[in-house]
Amino acid sequence: MSATSRHDAVFAAVDLGATSGRVITGRVGPDRLALTETHRFANTPVRLPDGLRWDVLALYQGMLEGLRAAARSGTVASVGIDTWAVDYGLLDSDGSLLGLPFHYRDERNAAAADEVLGRFGAQELYDVGGLQHLPFNTVFQLAAHRSTAQWAAARTLLMMPDLLVYWLTGTMGTEVTNASTTGLFDARSGRWSDTLIARMGLERSLFPALREPGEHAGTLLAQVAGFTGLPADTPVTAVASHDTASAVAAVPAAEPGFAYVSCGTWSLAGLELDAPVLTEESRAANFTNERGVDGTVRYLRNIMGMWLLEECRRTWERDGRPTALAGLLADAARARPFAAVIDPDDPVFLPPGDMPSRIDAALTRTGQAPPAGPGGYVRCVLESLALAHRRTLREAAGLAGRELTRIHLVGGGSRNELLCQWTADATGLPVTAGPAEATALGNVLLQARAHGLVGGLTEMRALVARTQPLRHYTPQGDPGAWDRAADRLAVRE
Repeated sequence: MSATSRHDAVFAAVDLGATSGRVITGRVGPDRLALTETHRFANTPVRLPDGLRWDVLALYQGMLEGLRAAARSGTVASVGIDTWAVDYGLLDSDGSLLGLPFHYRDERNAAAADEVLGRFGAQELYDVGGLQHLPFNTVFQLAAHRSTAQWAAARTLLMMPDLLVYWLTGTMGTEVTNASTTGLFDARSGRWSDTLIARMGLERSLFPALREPGEHAGTLLAQVAGFTGLPADTPVTAVASHDTASAVAAVPAAEPGFAYVSCGTWSLAGLELDAPVLTEESRAANFTNERGVDGTVRYLRNIMGMWLLEECRRTWERDGRPTALAGLLADAARARPFAAVIDPDDPVFLPPGDMPSRIDAALTRTGQAPPAGPGGYVRCVLESLALAHRRTLREAAGLAGRELTRIHLVGGGSRNELLCQWTADATGLPVTAGPAEATALGNVLLQARAHGLVGGLTEMRALVARTQPLRHYTPQGDPGAWDRAADRLAVRE
């Protein structure tokens, strides 16, 4: 790439979340890291008679329209795609998609998880994959899928971002940060676990070769280039395709001993390690070991996250009640502290639906009174999330033998000042909030690194710290109040 083209280059990041998708362009320089959203589109699951599915065709069309908008903004040097984890599409022998991919919140997974654990045992699965037990882990979804006609015709399995890369380029592969969420990836070797795949009765040929973040994945197919207006030789770069892995790559940390919370629909709270922690104590505490950039390990636990608040708002909107976030947060700030707390990871909160009623039921079961109004529910959710961050990070530090010095809270939740302050108060640690667009930044930075515009993780993170707005929170208030709230949930810390 010439000096002129390097200066003018645009990196297109396709970032698909649980409720919306975006195409964002990024420009990178020694002291420049600027993002522009070129297109946003809804991600609306479809409930079919056989279950909850992703409308991946609508996502693909939205992505193409976003890339067409990106093409008008400058010379696109590369395209990278990140999405959520665990979900996949099945392709037949012609490379055609066999039905819409299942949504991880589909009810089919619970029974399949019980069946797999009954055959293998939780310790055997953890010793290989090192994953937190979640009923929607890919290994359990596959067990639920195997009795179908789709499965009988399947010849290739592609994780969601890899499916979209395939439709852009015609090439197949599996990027490692997403592969590591399947339960069929060896957390020690960083390769597919041929042993576990065979023990599950799966064909090894279903699983394509692995790609590392930064690898060249192919160039655009002619029809893609024709629709988007991008040159046919535009490269597609395999970024850290699990959105949390891209977000962690953009954590603006300079000091050792940092923890992170990537907060959006889920709160992913944990540490960055050099090797997995695969002890029985780690399994019992339900921590996951997922791959990060440059062979790092994201040692974390999934917490239900802002899903709780967003589902409350959707319920209130259907009921014709005010749902403006600023007003709800103002009401929450005035509500009585610690009037009610819940465990965000109670499985009752996982499906979509009437969240306030489920919170009421959980509070009643634990002898607490339901909140009087929306502000009380919001305070309940945010204080409960802060307690969950505290519990998770303290346990992670103990299991990994780390001493924590600071928490970096990134993602959309970093805009929520109450959550940031209460996380600092609950943990007793300083919190640096931002960037809110950590996932897109990580996506862009990994593309830029592949093009020689930025160095390794340390340099990438320093660039984020120099160029992105950050806010800092120090612990305030009475730590004992948080201790007493944790005791009410019978949290062992």
